[in-house]
Amino acid sequence: MAVGGDGQPLAGIGGRPSEPAREAILSTVAAPSGIPSPGSGPGSGNFAADLENFSEFGAPTRVETTDGLRYFINEFWTSRQRQAHRIHEVSYRACFKPQLPRFYIQRLTVRNDIVYDPFMGRGTTPVEAALAGRIPYGNDTNPLSKAFTEPRINPPALSEVVTRLGAIPWQTFTQVQHGELAAFYHPETLAQIEGLRQWLLDRQDSGRLDPIDKWIRMIALNRLTGHSSGFFSVYTLPPNQAVSLERQRIINRRRNQVPPRRDVPALIVRKSRSLLSAAAPPAARDLLLLTEQSHETPQIPSGTVSLTVTSPPFLDVVDYVTDNWLRCWFLGIDPRAVKLSQFRRVDHWQRFVRSTLVELARITRSSGHIAFEVGEVRNGTVRLETQVVAAAEGLPLEVLGVMVNQQEFTKTSNCWGIANNQRGTNSNRIVLMRKT
Repeated sequence: MAVGGDGQPLAGIGGRPSEPAREAILSTVAAPSGIPSPGSGPGSGNFAADLENFSEFGAPTRVETTDGLRYFINEFWTSRQRQAHRIHEVSYRACFKPQLPRFYIQRLTVRNDIVYDPFMGRGTTPVEAALAGRIPYGNDTNPLSKAFTEPRINPPALSEVVTRLGAIPWQTFTQVQHGELAAFYHPETLAQIEGLRQWLLDRQDSGRLDPIDKWIRMIALNRLTGHSSGFFSVYTLPPNQAVSLERQRIINRRRNQVPPRRDVPALIVRKSRSLLSAAAPPAARDLLLLTEQSHETPQIPSGTVSLTVTSPPFLDVVDYVTDNWLRCWFLGIDPRAVKLSQFRRVDHWQRFVRSTLVELARITRSSGHIAFEVGEVRNGTVRLETQVVAAAEGLPLEVLGVMVNQQEFTKTSNCWGIANNQRGTNSNRIVLMRKT
């Protein structure tokens, strides 16, 4: 039960504070460092002014106006890699850092508010919401997304993982049916992978798949391929997707490498120990994770979401089907059967965004916020933020402006030719909207 500053219960449906009580909380909660408390909060409408005054990392915000659209440019969250909870450390293509949703969750919500992401990917927004004591909602048409997200919101204890791994009949996993995967794996490792896969699928088909099994499955998905001895595979890049079999054979020839023997259960324990080394998120009893189209989520009641933090599928950049072929195989799904949204034309992408915003306008509460992150594509010649703004026209959504998170990127970003805030998916540009 939520309580006010005087220790008294706050009335509300489903354990959430009522709107007047919620505003009372926001007026008494100390603002995070760098954001002034007077006038801030979801109901105030002054978040844009707070961004102008932001200086947490020493520099003032630069405000520019282009074509009538305000841009707030600053380093709004740290670029350092280890400033997030360890539970986030699973690889997934095209995902933003936990610091991004945390920025908005801390400033625009209170405990037990619903925080949502209609394109949750690896689940960064719902996981961060759970860590902050908010109610995590998420959606992604790709079932892989739920498989990565759900176990990390209500994770098991490490001892439970070890016990369950000990109950799996590894000694019987000796047969290999997919010999072509030997491009990635030692034969004995591949036998363990195939055996674990079938064991999990059998548990799922019989209705016995429980949270511990889902955790083990999530870790296995995460460890399928990578560039170090912590993965099941021989050396391959990148770790957040699988190259084709032919491409892996070429890598093996060029590096003169043969897949080494890996101990699958030992590596699952190793990665589990790392992810569970910090305090677990608070239990999220009202968790809601969907596998629907972003514009069709009737399971979410109207006017209930306080904050959405999301990034839609990129425009002609990421091939989600090809990237996830091996993970989909392990999960037992056909990636071609998943209704993924991929667009090459800007007008098609904008119509897709429009349909999503219509649904977000329905489910967002009055004065709730939407943070819609877009990447830069086609060397910056397409400003996707303007397409988002155009897609919001006529909806009960007030555009507050565009945040540009300006910071020095990592060596990995630079080696891919991504310059600071100039091109590539590492440039965070977030369209901020408020439900009127």
